[in-house]
Amino acid sequence: MELRKDEIPETQFDLANEKARQLQAAHPKVVSARYDRRIGRVVIRLDSKLEIAFSPHDAQGLEEARLDELEPIEISPSGFGIHFPKLDADIYLPALLEGFLGSKRWMAARMGAAGGKSKSVAKTVASRSNGRLGGRPKKNLSVASSPVRTRQKTTL
Repeated sequence: MELRKDEIPETQFDLANEKARQLQAAHPKVVSARYDRRIGRVVIRLDSKLEIAFSPHDAQGLEEARLDELEPIEISPSGFGIHFPKLDADIYLPALLEGFLGSKRWMAARMGAAGGKSKSVAKTVASRSNGRLGGRPKKNLSVASSPVRTRQKTTL
């Protein structure tokens, strides 16, 4: 259902406009965006003259992208986002400036995968100790903690 301006209370409309003005004043906007094949990075130029570059493999929605899918890059009308039409993927500039290249869930999964690949003396010692004991300890499944429930027969 589409709302017309006259259906939105004037105070809400004014508040939304004020919030948009504050956002525009507080954050730089995208002036240009391109994929640089030479360095393998998406390069975003801001109206503050700052350039930001990141690997597409580190951004949600772009991680599996082929080179030909990374061009063209469209800039949102507000200047706060870039869009990759061939992938239907978007990057929101304020989140990018805060260091987020995806949703919280996606970032947490990426960090967890990286943590699992890390090597430390403590992990090596624990792995060797578990190996000497026959591997990873078996989970202790008791009847009370078992997620599988069985029906008991009742007799009348």
